[in-house]
Parts: sequence; structure tokens; C-alpha cells
Amino acid sequence: MKDAEVLQQFKDGCIRFWKWFKKIWKKYHLTKVSILSVLIVALIFSIYLNFLARAANVNTLQAGLEQKTSIVDVRGETAGSLYSQQGTFVELEAISPNIQEAVISTEDRRFEEHRGFDVIGIGRAAVRSVMAGGIAGGGSTLTQQLAKNAYLSADQTFTRKLQELFLAIEIEKHYSKEEILEMYLNNAYFGNGVWGVEDASLRYFGKSASDVSVLEGAMIAGMLKAPSYYNPIDNYEAAINRRDTVLSVLVETEVITQETFNELTQYGLELVNAYEEHNDYRYPYFFDAVIDEAINRYGIDEEDLLNRGYTIYTTLDQNYQQQMDMTYQQDYLFSQATDGTPAQSASAAINPVTGGVSAIVGGRGEYTLRGFNRATQMRRQPGSTMKPLGVFAPAVAQGYTSESILPDQLQSYGPTDYTPKNYHDQYLGEVTMNYALQESLNQPAVWLLNEIGIDKGVAMLKKFGIKIADEDKHLGSVALGGMAKGVSPVQLAAAYGAFANNGVRMDAHFITQIVDATGRVIVDNTNPKQTKVMSTAVNDEMNRMLLNAYSSEITPSGYRVAGKTGTTERADGQPGVTDQWVVGYTPDVVVATWMGFDDTTEEHYIDDIAVYGTGQIIHDELARILPYTTQSQFAVDVPVEEQPNNTSGFEFFDQFRDAAEPALRDANETIQRGIERFQDGLRAIEEDIRRFRGQ
Repeated sequence: MKDAEVLQQFKDGCIRFWKWFKKIWKKYHLTKVSILSVLIVALIFSIYLNFLARAANVNTLQAGLEQKTSIVDVRGETAGSLYSQQGTFVELEAISPNIQEAVISTEDRRFEEHRGFDVIGIGRAAVRSVMAGGIAGGGSTLTQQLAKNAYLSADQTFTRKLQELFLAIEIEKHYSKEEILEMYLNNAYFGNGVWGVEDASLRYFGKSASDVSVLEGAMIAGMLKAPSYYNPIDNYEAAINRRDTVLSVLVETEVITQETFNELTQYGLELVNAYEEHNDYRYPYFFDAVIDEAINRYGIDEEDLLNRGYTIYTTLDQNYQQQMDMTYQQDYLFSQATDGTPAQSASAAINPVTGGVSAIVGGRGEYTLRGFNRATQMRRQPGSTMKPLGVFAPAVAQGYTSESILPDQLQSYGPTDYTPKNYHDQYLGEVTMNYALQESLNQPAVWLLNEIGIDKGVAMLKKFGIKIADEDKHLGSVALGGMAKGVSPVQLAAAYGAFANNGVRMDAHFITQIVDATGRVIVDNTNPKQTKVMSTAVNDEMNRMLLNAYSSEITPSGYRVAGKTGTTERADGQPGVTDQWVVGYTPDVVVATWMGFDDTTEEHYIDDIAVYGTGQIIHDELARILPYTTQSQFAVDVPVEEQPNNTSGFEFFDQFRDAAEPALRDANETIQRGIERFQDGLRAIEEDIRRFRGQ
């Protein structure tokens, strides 16, 4: 009984609410308000979509499709083009009517009549969507398909469909039907990595699009529905069935007769491949970096960049790049692990006067398109290459000179008792600053940074373009390069560029200008940012010391090169090196080279000192690159550094032995390899003799 009363009360409450709701609805005319609200929302949405369509700048569409995005080098010469979803663009007159009629009949019969959208087609698509319970394909005109291919994703969403419609209307305002058809046929995808009817005709039939027959034209039109499925290479039977469907449509539209249809459907199809893919992506790592800079620094959409016919003016020096590439083809220059795993390496060459990156190599081994670029994306500990930047340059700015005396003895610093050690744990008591830099002594460098204050070093590194994280604001990081994050070759080369450019660091960059297909400049970086790092007097003093610090063993004959080496020890404390750097520069070019393993393990590490490891790589690079420079000379002399008197003969012997051991080991390995090859040759000759006797 109680349940029945509760139910009756609920019913009465609902009735009272309904009467109240109807009264309020009538009183405030909510029907009209609802309709008006829907119309306002629709109007706002339409305005928004119309804005997007106009913002797409369709007046550049044709010019963008007709040409590929090209890369221009520092001398104004075309260096290549970016990979893209573009085929060989041909004019409509060079496309067979057999293709044109088949495509129009199949994809958009009222193409010549509508203004970008087809009401009948939209109605059919709406019915299919209702029956399918979601957005169904179809209903798009050729103009809408062109808009989708050129500007939008393939997602089947209501919003994308509306964007497509508004873009189609905008395209129809700017182009004739012939121009729209021409763009569509040149921009459509036909499977197997082929875009456009010209390349599709060559790929499947071995002929130009102008020579395609009715049968072949029907096959090309049929592929548009699902290129990966209906192309005759991947699914021959499905492609033939789809071709015959297109032929039946041609009968309906009276392009061919029933008799012709009956005859043509009796034939199969002979496939001939005369398509040659042109790979103009000549300098992969450099081009990758250009794309990344355009996207990340200037906000250009990746698909637009690749497919809209931009001209990108860059800092590339093809002479430098080709020479650097040749160095990286010399496998004998690079270390390998005991199990034969080759070490990785990366290099960057920068023009110190402009900051323009002239050449890069982002890795060794098989290249991966848009993969990891060690020249720009890698961050590794820079080791002692940090000493001139974070210690000696700020010290000279504080009044120290190359002849200033620094203590060189084992001592600890700070509350953690940080105790750096020199290489081989040898100490000379006192050394000049010039000698400390020349021999890359750790104790004098840390002592000096501690004296001038770590904040001075951090501030100077910031001017050099190297930001120090809070966790790295300690002596070992700033003085000795034991950073948590590290630097890239491009970043390090740009920092040293200040020494080569009278104390001014130019912002490192790959792009100087980007021009769209209509000739409009959309990016202008012809005046890159510059930072005054140090005075001319400080810079001259640093150059004197860095000329002295750069080993003559890795200096190409006939040139003066300044620079610094840097290594980082293995984390497990075992012998060997994790990162090995050399930076070498002249007033014309700065080259920074790194070698190591992506993952340092017990088996994978560098066991040579920098002079005999990365030093040999940069020696080869500079020997190839420097002849192409203007060969400007340093304006300073090199200080003469005498060996400190308190260095014993035993220490000299130890240093000589340590330096000679890697070279002797390499020589021994070379001799062993030579003997093995000689023995292989003898065995081959003996085998030839046996075969000859057998005959």
C-alpha cells in the first residue's frame, strides 16, 4: 500500500512539473528561442569555417602543387628538394581525355554544373550516414576531394566534411573547372607511393598520361576509391573488377557504347613499370634539420612545408657538406667496440661570422628518414671543451692572463669535498693558465672557477648559448663539463664561433628565408640574433691560448687551427671514455665533432684518447673543408710555453708512453689486418690455380 502511495505521489509531481514547464515554455516563447539559438550557433560555426577556408590562402594552391619545395644553398644554387606527396605535374592538355572522362563520370558527374558542392550527392551521403549510424564516405565533389587532399586529413568527421565544403566553395571562386580538374588529377594518390596521373601511368602502364587508352583510363579512375586496394599490383583481380565497374559507368554517361563495353571487358591488363623515382633529398641530415627548424622555430605546418612548393633559402655550403660526407665514408677513422660494434659520431660546421650552419652529419650507419639527428638533437656531456667557455674566458674577463700562475695540486672544494683529479693523477705544483689549458689540467681549472665564482662561469656560458640547469650549477659541471643534459655539436660549434668572430656569438641557424609558391616572403632570418660575449682583448687572449691548446697532430698541414678536446669518463669508473669531443676553428669555420656510443656499456666505450680518436676524424674533415674557405688568418700570435721545471723525466716518459700506446696499438692492428688480407689473397690465388688445373 505504501509503495502505491509513493508511486501516485511521483505521478502527481510529474504532472504538476509538466504543467508548469508548458506554462513557462509558452510564457517565454522558448520554441522561438531554441530555433534562434540553433540558428545563431550555425551562423557562428559557418563564419568560423568560412574564416578557416579564407585563411587557407587557396590562391597559392595551384602554384604550390606545380612545384616541389626546394632547398637553396648559401650561394643561391638549388641543392635539392624535400620529399613530398607530389608527382610529376603536367598540364591538362597532356592528360588523355580517356582519364578525364573516366574520373569525372565516376567521381563527380555534375562537375561542370555545381559550384563546389553537389546537393544531390550530399543528400545521398546523408542517407547512407543515417543507415550506417555514422559519417559515411561519398558525396564529395572533385573540388571537395581536392580540398581534402590539399588541406585536410582523411578523418570521416562532420566537422571535416564541413571544412571540406567551405574550402571547395573558396577554391571554385579562384579557379576555373579546367584548373581544378588539372590540380586534382595531379594531386591524387594511386598507390605504391605514386601521386598524380602522369606517374601513375608510367608506374602501371609504362607510358605517359597523354597516351592512356580507355581501358587504362578506367583502371586509373577506379583506383581513386581505394588506391592501396584497387591498384593492379597489389590486387589484380579487384582492380580488374573495379575497372569494369568504371566502364559500366562510362556506358551510363554515354561516353562509350554497350558494344564497346562488352568488347573491352574481355581483356586483361598488361602491367609495365617505366616509373623512375627521383630522390632529390641529397643531404638527409641537413634537410631534416631544415624541416625541424621551419616547423619548430617558425611554426610552419609540416604537410604544407613538404607539399606547397616553398623555396627555402639556407646556410648550406655544398662544398663543406660533400667533404664532411666523404670523411664519414672512411670507416677506418672511427672506433669500434671489442665485439665489432661501430661507434656513433656526429659533426657540425658553422660559419662563425653569420652563425649559419654550413654542414652537418647526424650519425653513422643506415639513415632513417626524419630520424634521430645527433648533430642537432643529441645532448651529451661536453667534457673539457667547457673549460675555455665556463672558466678561462670569464677568468680573463676578470683580469687573469695566459701567464697567470695557477696552483696544480690535489685539493678538495666545498662542503661535499669535491676532489677532481688530473689525467693520470699527476700534479706539477704550479702552472701558467696557458699550460693548464694546453694540457687540459682539471685541478687548475676547478681552482680558478672556484676563485672567480661559479656564477661568473654560469653567466658566461649563457652568453655562449649554453644554459646551465640548477642541478648543474656546481664546479664539476661548469668547469669540467659533467652536465646532466649536455650539448649538441651544433650548439658547441656555435659557442666556439664567438672566439672566431671577435667575441660575438651569432645565433646558429639553418634557414635564412622562406618564400611561398607565389613569391611572398613568409620567413626572413637574414639578420640573425647576435650576442656580444667578450671584449676584443679578452677574445684575443683566448685565441692565443686555444691556438696553443689545439694539437699539431690533428692540424692539417699548412693551416693554423685553434680549439679544444674534451672527454668524459665512464660512469662505472672503469677505463675508457663515454664521450669524446674535438672542436677546431679558424676565422672562417668552426667544426665540432663527437664520437661515442648511444648507450655506453661494459663492452661499448671509446678506448682512445681524443687526439687519436675523434681527433683523426676532425683532422680529415678540416683537411677537406679548409681549402674551400677564404683562409683568413688569426690576428694573434701563439704564446711559447715551456715545460714547467718541476716535471721529472719519469713524468715525461710516462706522458710519452701514454700518448704512444694507442698509436702503437692501432699500428699493430693495421699490420694484423694487412697480414690477414694478404693471406686471404694467397688462398684465393691457390683456389684459382686449383680450378685452372681442374679444367
